Amino acid sequence: MREVTDASFEQDVLNAGRPVVVDFWAPWCGPCRAVTPVLEQLAGETAKVEFVKLDIDENPVSASRYDVLSIPTVILFAGGAAAETVVGARPADAFRRAFARYL
Repeated sequence: MREVTDASFEQDVLNAGRPVVVDFWAPWCGPCRAVTPVLEQLAGETAKVEFVKLDIDENPVSASRYDVLSIPTVILFAGGAAAETVVGARPADAFRRAFARYL
């Protein structure tokens, strides 16, 4: 999963030609590190959706804009808007159910 930033968020996420799942995370967050392999697994299962990461410590503007108050928070963006949100470390099936319409 590639990194996006506040500076690239509009281009990489909001203006993307397909849905984008953004993992809002921080390096010091243990549950965030647990979610990474789950999201990487999902990314390997579909080409319909892109999966990216945004470090909230280095990019607070995007996190604030989408009311990310707890991490990990994973938001699927479609058509330039937040469509689905999953908060907390969850198993792959929880993400599959939340994002089923787009996967």
